[in-house]
Amino acid sequence: MNLLNNPNRGRAPRSYNSVPAPSTEWRISMEQILAEPPRLLNKSAGKKTCCIFRVPQSLVEINEKAYQPHVVSIGPYHHGRENLKMIEQHKGRFLGSLVSRSRVGLDEYYKAIASREGEIRDCYSETINHDSNDFIKMLVLDGCFIIELFCKVGRFATPDSDDPLFNMAWLFSFVMRDLLRLENQIPYFVLEDLYDLARVNQNLPSLAKLTLDFFNFAVQRPIEVLEKYYNIQGVHLLDLFRQSFIPTKYREVTRKPSPLLQLLPSAKKLHVAGVKFKARDKSSSFLEIDFHNGLLRIPTMTIDDFTSSVFLNWVAFEQCYNHCSKHITTYATFMGCLINTAGDAGLLCDQKIIENYFGTDEAVTSFFTNVGKDVVFDIHQCYMSKMFQDINEYYRNNWRVQWAGFKHKYFDTPWSFLSALAAVFLLFLTLIQSLFSVLAYVKPPGQGPSPSPN
Repeated sequence: MNLLNNPNRGRAPRSYNSVPAPSTEWRISMEQILAEPPRLLNKSAGKKTCCIFRVPQSLVEINEKAYQPHVVSIGPYHHGRENLKMIEQHKGRFLGSLVSRSRVGLDEYYKAIASREGEIRDCYSETINHDSNDFIKMLVLDGCFIIELFCKVGRFATPDSDDPLFNMAWLFSFVMRDLLRLENQIPYFVLEDLYDLARVNQNLPSLAKLTLDFFNFAVQRPIEVLEKYYNIQGVHLLDLFRQSFIPTKYREVTRKPSPLLQLLPSAKKLHVAGVKFKARDKSSSFLEIDFHNGLLRIPTMTIDDFTSSVFLNWVAFEQCYNHCSKHITTYATFMGCLINTAGDAGLLCDQKIIENYFGTDEAVTSFFTNVGKDVVFDIHQCYMSKMFQDINEYYRNNWRVQWAGFKHKYFDTPWSFLSALAAVFLLFLTLIQSLFSVLAYVKPPGQGPSPSPN
């Protein structure tokens, strides 16, 4: 067969007869590689059951402190770290208080976790190296610590008057933040199973209510808002808290055919183009943004150490977990578009859209720049896709942009108005001078009337 004329020709295989066979050591090492399953990112990490991840290194490099627990470890990823042992020594005390009040033996708590050990391990994206006993002991201690903490704060259990966790404000603040870090989670169903045992002989509310009431000390919302979410389910505490900010009307997002969508200009550019910014009143969530007739209404958002930490971990979770909505990522991208400079941040702060506890506009700008950096965002499949389209269409309306730019340039301040008025007056004088020059040329002064023809 002539390979040059064969339409289905391919490369002829090379001959390796002259190459010696690999060594036994090479064969053994390759067989070990084939037999060794991935450990740092399990094969099951893409499944819906896997919901607790290591934060991607690209995000860690931007803000490492936001993802690392500072005072308490929950779950296996940071268990045993030396700087977290201070609270570790109090977990036994909290467990003892919970068990004695529930009057359910420790054996029952062990059985509740042991019966689902394999299911729990599958929730982590990394292989957990703890043996069975250590793993179960850790989960019982961590889970009961969280439940008893919530009960004491919610006044369903009496806290010790001299308990350092409640008497040292800085410590309690860091505990709250640590409970909402992606790498510092245990599955929510573990908490539910332990809570079911703890409430056998007690009149306790739902676990979701207990959780949301606890975190309401950090981000305060009216009770009528929280009540809507007292029966929601999350895959862990971070997800439960995230879902409590997603209004029901936004929960279903479908991809719709739409023209090519673009990200937004900055707040100051939109402002020059005639877009007005206003803090939206009576909203149940910071996600409830609307745009109509050039008015962009955005609920007030408080930016402080707690909210910034939670936001970064929410975005990290949405980036890793493919089985949840991306509402927080959408919001972060939207705000990142608006805030490119300190001037943009200052504009939104002046309109009471942002309550800045960082201290400077530059710090707010840096936060929103970082929270949206290196994240994947689908503008066509988000709850704000129509708003991106509407705002861009408004901005691209040429006559409005040009007129708004003219007003901003010449009528924004009294001095610019006076300058514009002087320029118009000078132009008027120039036109008058030109007119008289033309008339003088056509009909020089002193020239009498033309003689009439005979």
